[in-house]
Amino acid sequence: MAATGRNDPCPCGSGRKAKRCCGVRSGPSGKELGRAYLASEARRAAVGLADTTDLDLRKLFDELVRLPELDLSLVVPLPDVLSPDLNRLLDAVARDDPDAGEPYLQAALDELDTIETRVRLARAVRALEAAGRVDPRVAALAMIDLEGGARSLLTASLVQAASIATGVARTPGGLLVAAA
Repeated sequence: MAATGRNDPCPCGSGRKAKRCCGVRSGPSGKELGRAYLASEARRAAVGLADTTDLDLRKLFDELVRLPELDLSLVVPLPDVLSPDLNRLLDAVARDDPDAGEPYLQAALDELDTIETRVRLARAVRALEAAGRVDPRVAALAMIDLEGGARSLLTASLVQAASIATGVARTPGGLLVAAA
């Protein structure tokens, strides 16, 4: 069956054209726009890191995984209703037991790793870079990490979110959140 065209009668039965009634979606989706944004930022970032040595890349990577400690905009928001894997991860963080949390970290990342989350983190990094709070080369590495499907920044962001939520770490502003 062919898709409804803009000028075809609306399938709802109103007798109006689809474009004037229930509408016909056209153009790229939000996910497609997000992927395009990340791809564009990663291409721009690759140019900025082209002459970086391996040693410098390792140092930049160390700074990359510490970024969520810099600003709350770089901390992944936890959902209101936590999955069992997220609950177990939070319990392990509260007990300061990384070995106990490791099996649940990947499942929690799978749950939170969306194109929207990656774009939100990328925009936050770019905003902090524009404000002079993030080194441009670290921001470039973050763009490549987020676009390429790696999870370094996302993992650091989730661990920081879990640490703040359980009261193990302070917010970047210095507040200690009481653990529930």
